[in-house]
Amino acid sequence: MEPLRIVFMGTPDFAVGILDCILQNHYTVVGVITVADKPAGRGQKVKYSAVKEYALAQQLPLLQPTNLKDETFLAELAALQANLQVVVAFRMLPKVVWEMPQYGTFNLHASLLPNYRGAAPINWAIINGETETGVTSFFIDDKIDTGAMLLQAKTPIDAQESAGELHDRLMQLGAKTVIETLQLIEQGNPSTYIQEDQPDLKTAYKLNKENCKIDWTQSGATIHNQIRGLSPYPAAWCNLLNNGQESIIKVYEAKFEQLAQQNAIGTIESNKKELKVAVADGYVQLTQIQLPGKNKMKVSDLLNGFTFAENAILY
Repeated sequence: MEPLRIVFMGTPDFAVGILDCILQNHYTVVGVITVADKPAGRGQKVKYSAVKEYALAQQLPLLQPTNLKDETFLAELAALQANLQVVVAFRMLPKVVWEMPQYGTFNLHASLLPNYRGAAPINWAIINGETETGVTSFFIDDKIDTGAMLLQAKTPIDAQESAGELHDRLMQLGAKTVIETLQLIEQGNPSTYIQEDQPDLKTAYKLNKENCKIDWTQSGATIHNQIRGLSPYPAAWCNLLNNGQESIIKVYEAKFEQLAQQNAIGTIESNKKELKVAVADGYVQLTQIQLPGKNKMKVSDLLNGFTFAENAILY
């Protein structure tokens, strides 16, 4: 078998951790594919993807196609003479791309497939209150996250763990799994396992403004899971009515206290150290939030100089 010549495709920080591990294990990366630069933020300054920043620092050949079927891009990709492609948090590939290398194209996905196919598997595993998740390597086919599986690795989810914390752990677990997958491919004819579809499969839908909004009529445990599953990005949010003024706040950390209470749902109780919100089965204590125009901060610090009215509510 020929030595592996890898093209790596990815975009965010999660992918950088995997790419770095591939290089640290002395594999040959002949090229990196990432998204085209685009303006971001208030100043609309051009922002590089995390993978581009890393590829430039490592002086790796870099391609940033806007159209993955473009003939010029396909010729440039073929010229890299890769015999394997590794994809981590990129985008759906056309058949002409994933079929190109001799040993195929495999993806590393941050869930235990077939559950949580889609864009936000780390977030939804926590939002849905899962106690276990993991990573899966699989050969890409013509659908999203449905190809023949190579390896899986599992890890428990802590009851207080945020999406950011789980992200970092899965990046390390994913890097280890990618190296093990590369070793399998090097050995020739790796065993694969077909994904079995079931009617109750859970999906990792793309996050948007609507599904990040807190519904305070839900159970406290459900709200707590949503908050930690969206922290630190994109963050759970809700409306605040305080002293007759409406605004939007983001919630990054919270605790749930289950008990019988008679206050109206969404009612705020605060003192100089604590901010609690009444829910159907107790209180959700907010411990880190962000008010409009402010940095996110610990609630204990916020309450030193900010007062919530007696009739303030979240909705």
